[in-house]
Amino acid sequence: MVHTKKIAAGYGKKPKWIISQHPGAHPREYSIPLMVVVRDILGYADNAREAKKIINSGEALVNGVVRRNAHYGVGLMDVIAIPKAKRYFRAMPSRKGLALKEIDEGGSKLWLCRIKDKTIIRNGKAQLNLHDGSNILVDAKDAQKYKTNDTLVFELPKKKINDCLEFKKGNNAMVVHGRRSGDTGKIEDIAGGTITRRSLTTLAGTQMPTDYVFVIGKQNPVISV
Repeated sequence: MVHTKKIAAGYGKKPKWIISQHPGAHPREYSIPLMVVVRDILGYADNAREAKKIINSGEALVNGVVRRNAHYGVGLMDVIAIPKAKRYFRAMPSRKGLALKEIDEGGSKLWLCRIKDKTIIRNGKAQLNLHDGSNILVDAKDAQKYKTNDTLVFELPKKKINDCLEFKKGNNAMVVHGRRSGDTGKIEDIAGGTITRRSLTTLAGTQMPTDYVFVIGKQNPVISV
């Protein structure tokens, strides 16, 4: 079995061997195995066997869906629910890597996804490709209102689009990569990229690659930060 060091996964200070996540929606380097979430972060189990029992019994939901695979990778902005314990969490960026922020049940109904790009396909449909590797189909005539780097606000568990947060000056955003991960502020400037230069965005006085920035609200964040 392939393993990963706990310290390399972005949480905890002492190296500890853990199971690796299976390839899935989120890139492996930006996700945490569900078993580690249940056992090591939330502390609902003392060992792998107990954690797998909890997961196999369907007591852990990710983005409104029961996940029974202990290797399932939990990633940025995913919503984890343990209904039996009435506890809910969102995977948020921090300087040490992904961190689980406890939220209320109402907050657990909102799931944020950034649009990476979009593709026009057959039958008058467009496919929006999202940051977690998933995608959603919309009518091609509606696709113009969705742009790369915009954030979709989904209602869980229906996964219905409630809102689209534009990637534009004045909107609230969060740093999701780099040394300032977890910082929030308003977008002050956006400099488009070229073939040889990355797009850059200025957030709260600091310029950084645009793909480090994730919109989380308009005048105010739509999620608890």
